[in-house]
Amino acid sequence: MINKPKSQAIVSRRKFIKGVAALSAFSIVPRFVLGGNGYLATSDKINLGFIGTGKQSIGLMKNFLSTGEAQFVGACDVYEAKLEYFLEQLAVYYKEKETKKKRCKPYDDFRELLDRKDIDAVVIASPDHWHAVMSVKAAEAGKDIYCEKPLSLTVAEGRAMVDAARKHNRVFQTGSMQRSWHEFRHTAELIRNGYIGDIKEIKVSVDGPPGAYDLPEQTVPAGLNWNSWLGPNEYVPFNKDLAPTMTDTFWARWRYYKEFGGGGMTDWGAHMFDIVQWALDMDHSGPVEVNYPDGDMYKHLTYKYNNGITMTHENFGKNNGIRFIGSTGQIDVQRKNLETTPSGLKTKTIGKNEKRVYFSSNHYKDFLDAIRNRTKPVCDVEIGHRTATVCTIGNIAYELKRSLKWDPVKEQFQNDNDANSLLSRKMKKEWAISV
Repeated sequence: MINKPKSQAIVSRRKFIKGVAALSAFSIVPRFVLGGNGYLATSDKINLGFIGTGKQSIGLMKNFLSTGEAQFVGACDVYEAKLEYFLEQLAVYYKEKETKKKRCKPYDDFRELLDRKDIDAVVIASPDHWHAVMSVKAAEAGKDIYCEKPLSLTVAEGRAMVDAARKHNRVFQTGSMQRSWHEFRHTAELIRNGYIGDIKEIKVSVDGPPGAYDLPEQTVPAGLNWNSWLGPNEYVPFNKDLAPTMTDTFWARWRYYKEFGGGGMTDWGAHMFDIVQWALDMDHSGPVEVNYPDGDMYKHLTYKYNNGITMTHENFGKNNGIRFIGSTGQIDVQRKNLETTPSGLKTKTIGKNEKRVYFSSNHYKDFLDAIRNRTKPVCDVEIGHRTATVCTIGNIAYELKRSLKWDPVKEQFQNDNDANSLLSRKMKKEWAISV
């Protein structure tokens, strides 16, 4: 729970949050009143809880609300100012849309939010080091889950998330929304149907691995429970780069430190390696080797798939992009940018009888549809886990400075205890989950 500072600013925020909480009680109808535990009418809006109300949360909130099929009835953060801002923006959204305002109750402990029987699903937008704990506990609480990418901080935590979702029959969408964008779906279908021939090489241009935490200590701001922010992690001193305010122009930099994230390899890599996995039909598998750039045989970190295809982590001149090189053509794809050789492939119509991938044009509605239908969404938890694994084993090769052989079935490195020890991490007892 958050310690209660005595400053006037925090007292004011407390009053604000308590006021919102008081208004929320009468507006929520428990699911059992509507016809039994788990009942969800087609016309009924899906009740969502939000966990982690930082910068990413505002766009997610608007994307879900814009479907007209969901409402946020609870939100949680351990940084009071961010939670307050989220609630304010939620109120602004409803006013701008001229719809009846739905009350959203604030929390500083996500477990209290999970205890609510009327919440159907949660949106998790916390830092990566929290994803596994929150997701597993949400599944145990009977909630469906939308979790931001990269899915997990370690391979073992990702597998635990998959296992929990399956055990408790939860719908789980990974926030890899590029799978709901035309240019990436079209790329996957062009490649699966052989429009550039046999794939010879793939280049993925994203930033590199994380470093060890080394920021100088700063004073913890009022209203932030730093121990709760750290959660399952061992203590490190606070620095604003890890938890900036909502008015700061930069994204939180926890992602660049291996205690909390995976650097560019998992930040943008979770998007771009994901499209490679999709295009190659490897959503339930992955590479079998990851070779460290030794400057001789391998100039770049090089993955090898069992089918002989190689993929390099390489800046080929287009930031946050992918280049597929085939025997008869080439595809470069970035967000909102698709370049093909031959050029006509860009607008090629894929026939009904050709190989097609899962169609989703709205990642958030796709999740809500999956909740209603009890089906797997476009980026199911297993898919998110496999993509995060590709990113993470690359980071492990970078850290150990050597090439590694990977078994995607056993999810273990072959004959390498040091590498296998990096597939999981120590977590505080309070937050430990079975991995």
